Amino acid sequence: MSGDLPTRLPAQPWTQTAAGVALLAALDAGDGTTRLVGGAVRDALLGLPCNDIDLATRLTPDAVMRRVKAAGLKAVPTGIAHGTVTVVREGLVAEVTTLRRDVQGFGRHAQIAFTDDWHEDAARRDFTINALYAGLPGGELHDHTGGLADLAARRVRFIGDPLQRIAEDHLRILRFFRFSARFAAVIDADGLSACTVRANDLMALSRERIAMELRLLLALADPLPILTVMLAAGIFRPVLPELSAARLPVLATTIAAEAAAGVAAAWERRLAALLPAGDVRMAADVAARLKLSNPQRARVTAAVQPPASAVPQASAYSDGAEAVVDRLLIAGDAAAAQPLIGWQRPRLPASGKDIIARGVAPGPEVAKRLGVFERAWVAAGFPNDADAIAAMLDAAANQ
Repeated sequence: MSGDLPTRLPAQPWTQTAAGVALLAALDAGDGTTRLVGGAVRDALLGLPCNDIDLATRLTPDAVMRRVKAAGLKAVPTGIAHGTVTVVREGLVAEVTTLRRDVQGFGRHAQIAFTDDWHEDAARRDFTINALYAGLPGGELHDHTGGLADLAARRVRFIGDPLQRIAEDHLRILRFFRFSARFAAVIDADGLSACTVRANDLMALSRERIAMELRLLLALADPLPILTVMLAAGIFRPVLPELSAARLPVLATTIAAEAAAGVAAAWERRLAALLPAGDVRMAADVAARLKLSNPQRARVTAAVQPPASAVPQASAYSDGAEAVVDRLLIAGDAAAAQPLIGWQRPRLPASGKDIIARGVAPGPEVAKRLGVFERAWVAAGFPNDADAIAAMLDAAANQ
């Protein structure tokens, strides 16, 4: 990303679609009543793909609902008490939020009032680079907090007093580091100091919100530099004391192995890399505390377990290919992991009937002998040759 930014917002393809044209007309975007805001503006200026369409408007939520419906678009009152209406039509999904100012309290828990003042709306946002507005469809930029200069300098800076912004919403601590990892050339000293001082505030957050930010951070291309800063500053200590700087070299090995194997980053794998190898109980405790889903918990705990076999495919047969790939990448063995990417567990080419056909009486002994065959078949590398399978069945039945 270069330090030079466009002087206008690059053209946004969705504004030329039938649904986009109808939406902008309904909300009087042409006269500046409604503007694109936040990450969509920031990312477009940086030449990054824009996944979310967030619009800020002087119109009241009721007026937005009425106008959108009259334009033949679907309006969903997803957060209408806080001024947000979601508009949906023909692949277009846009969130439209009335300009707001805080009346009492702050941030997510604030008592808000609607306003028509763009400065007031910008002042209650978190970082300057997230408080940029653009007129549509022309792309005129509106900056009330110095966000353009910060974006050009690759600086993530709180709007106003960082300590106050964190007091308003404690999640901003983790968001500061995640946005710094994505956009900052050098981490802002005032922001880092405030986050370090207020790290204990994370204890007041729900674990789901912490997990959401941790997932997003670990899924970045290279979260290692920012995690190094966070662990050195003790940011995770109040809520995830198990995360240790001593495991950062293991994470570095994991990230390098992912690249060498050509696999996508997996935040569960990277979380496991930051936890002590073999400590399944600790991994389970961390996963439970973060309230991860059952599949996510299973993946994190499986990744820290020792392999069931020294032979990767045999271990994959027992534990699943995903778990073994995770372990191998954490160990830095991309070459061994590659053959298991997308590997399908082969079907056992025999059943209890094959054991009975060899003279073993029906009953518990059949399952035991079938288990002997299965272990031999796995150890032999899953042969599908009929003669080899018959020989192993004979050996198991006559053991």
